[in-house]
Amino acid sequence: MANAETHTLADLLASHPLLPSAWRAGIAAGDFLANHRPAGLQVDTKSSPTDAVTAMDRDAEAMISAELLRDRPDDGLLGEEGGERIGTSGTRWIVDPLDGTVNYLFRLPMWGVSIAAEVDGIVEVGVVVTPEFGEAYIAVRGQGAWLVAGDEARRLTGSSCADLSTAMVATGFGYAAAMRERQSVVATGLITQIRDVRRMGAAVVDFCWLARGRLDAYYEQGLNAWDIAAGALIASESGIVVTGLHDEDFSSFMLAAAPGIAPVLRAALVELRADEV
Repeated sequence: MANAETHTLADLLASHPLLPSAWRAGIAAGDFLANHRPAGLQVDTKSSPTDAVTAMDRDAEAMISAELLRDRPDDGLLGEEGGERIGTSGTRWIVDPLDGTVNYLFRLPMWGVSIAAEVDGIVEVGVVVTPEFGEAYIAVRGQGAWLVAGDEARRLTGSSCADLSTAMVATGFGYAAAMRERQSVVATGLITQIRDVRRMGAAVVDFCWLARGRLDAYYEQGLNAWDIAAGALIASESGIVVTGLHDEDFSSFMLAAAPGIAPVLRAALVELRADEV
């Protein structure tokens, strides 16, 4: 990556008219979540942690919504916490204010803020902020994916893995007991065919780490639009194949992998009946 293309952050933000709003909103929400965490938010209490995390989640989404809609009041917005706001402009923002809430609760650094801009049904811009790592990720359709650290943006190129047996593969698990049991069976069947499995607990982190080559593949069932929108664009703009298990629709089962292993991994997951939960 030493010779990777670089830009200033200012130049990158000027590459799409929707990008500055997404960036400001993501940075503000990330700062709020990282630096204004309630002192009483502890894992070892019984009921208050969930409530407190939910409050942080909602407050972060309210901040994001206010920033995005201030100058564009006719836009729509789909948020994990606030439902859907129907717009008239043809642009819809898709927001996950805190992906990785359990990680956040346990003070694990794998969590992030995700904001995507969808224009006429196609995601054009994606921003993911990972405050605990001091990093952020940006993608613009047709213009690449970028890792932002400070004032510099470095173009990302995803994994070039071409052998499934050497692949580091990430996945996730649902919360329902029956789904988790079935997903564990699939992971057990797959692990003998790959190098190893990782479970980060935050889809946006999985997508971004895939884009920067820390992972070779990532699959998960049951993701929501706000889990996928920005991260899938970041991954695909880095050269990663993002698809469904049986066709191109990844709304119910998402598979993202280096091009050299995507077909064989897909075949392995089909044989394991990975979507039969």
